[in-house]
Parts: sequence; structure tokens; C-alpha cells
Amino acid sequence: MTDQYTLQDPTKMYADIDTKAQYQEGSGLDAKLRDKADHGEKTYRGTGRLSGRKALITGGDSGIGAAVAIAYAREGADVAISYLPEEKEDAQRIVGLIEAEGRIAVALPGDIVNPAVCREIVAMAVEGLGGLDIVVNNAGKQQFRESLDEITDEQFDETFKTNVYAMFWITKAALPHLKPGSAIINTSSIQAYAPSEMLVDYATTKASINAFSKALAQQLAPKGIRVNVVAPGPIWTPLQTAGGQPPVLLPAVGESTALGRWGQPAELAPAYVFLASPEASYVVGETLNVNGGSPTP
Repeated sequence: MTDQYTLQDPTKMYADIDTKAQYQEGSGLDAKLRDKADHGEKTYRGTGRLSGRKALITGGDSGIGAAVAIAYAREGADVAISYLPEEKEDAQRIVGLIEAEGRIAVALPGDIVNPAVCREIVAMAVEGLGGLDIVVNNAGKQQFRESLDEITDEQFDETFKTNVYAMFWITKAALPHLKPGSAIINTSSIQAYAPSEMLVDYATTKASINAFSKALAQQLAPKGIRVNVVAPGPIWTPLQTAGGQPPVLLPAVGESTALGRWGQPAELAPAYVFLASPEASYVVGETLNVNGGSPTP
């Protein structure tokens, strides 16, 4: 049985996952993803790197967030996940996987475009976990549009509220609970560096996340709180099938990377583990690109 430490040819990994064209209404569900993504359910092996830690992960029900939740639990952390109420099926599965590791799991349904919900999520995570020392802002909204005039005011507003405002609201609410040694990890994207003409609003939010994180990192480093960023490339998640990309392009999107394939959520989890762990004690204000080899500044 392989795990994340098994030597493999990265160009040949996940050849059995055939990303066919698919469209899902709404935010998309892992449960309804025809070509199932790998979150490390059968492959991630923990080594106690986050023993005793308490983490809040937004969008922890599916995709990258789910992979991070599984990895954190297997590394010894208790985990709270936030998710949209309609994603309950996916969330229950991840809660079960966290609890299977003997860790506390806290399920936090709610739409983070609402600042009151963001503050409530933090409060409930602190109460349910008995504290907080890792915050992963991962939930995101991505909807392709062929031209600028197709982006409505409502979509632009919701994309910024989900990707940027919620990060601000949640981080601000969490700060009073974070002690020295804590970590904040935000999720940017290759889109911050190489924006697609079809993702103008999404790419703009991801560049904003980089700037926010690097500025906040300077502010919080003297307090012993580290802020860093993970910038994924094309990763196979329900978001891609729920309007994140044109369905017809889904089979070929990953071919643009140096490795020539989509990335899987399981391949992101180790980056989030590293940045949360004491191993990254001197890593502050960094953007760790996990993008299959796409050049970035």
C-alpha cells in the first residue's frame, strides 16, 4: 500500500482518474463527482506532527479542505470544518473520517458571505475544540465567464465576499484566541500569477489573498503567529464541475502543467501540514505553490 512517502513518478500518478466533462448545479458535491478525487483517505499517513493542535478549516467538506482535514486529524489535531448547509452529505463523511482517527470533529454549517456567520463559526470552533491554534481559510467561489459583461454585480460581490471578505472576518474573529506558535494558512491560486481570461473576478480575489497574507504576516510575526499561503494549480475538486471551468475543457485542463495532469487534493495536504507544523517555525509570509510545475514569480 502506498502513502505520501512512497517514491512514485509524478507524471504517472492518478492515471486512473479520468476527468470527463461534468456539470453540477450549486457549489458541487464530492458525493456527486463522477470521477472521484483523492483526498488521501487511503494513502495519507500521519506521524504526529500536529499532536494536540486545534484547527478550523473553511470549506473542509470537500476538495482541498477535506484533504487537509483528513491529514490534520491523522497528524493528531482536532478539527472543525465549515461548509455550506447543502454540502452536509460531504461534511458528514469527513467528520466520520476525523473521528475515526480518535480526534474531535466539529461540523459548522453556514454561508460565510455573512460576517455574522463567520464570527459564529469561529466562536463555535473555539467552544467545540477547547481553543484554536490553526486557521485555514480555504473555502472559495469560482465561476467562469467568457467576457466581463457576463459577470454580474451579484457574482462579483459574492466571489469577493467568499474568497476575501470571509478570510478577513474569520481571521479577525480568530485572532484573540491565537497564542504564539499558532498558524494562519490562506489559499490563493495559480490564478493570482497567471490569470485566465475566463476567471477575472476569481483571479483578482486570489491576488488579493496574497497581498493580505503577506501584509498580515509582517504584523503578526512579532506576536509569534505565522501567516502563510498555499497557491494550488489546477486541482480536481467539485468546484471545477460546478461552473469553475467550462465542462468541455475539464478533460484537458491539467495538460497545461509541466506534469501534464490535474493535481489531486491529497497532493495539497502535505503543504498545509508543513506550514501549520513547528517545522515551519521560520517560514513567514511565504506563498507555497503546489501547481504541477507552472512558473510563478
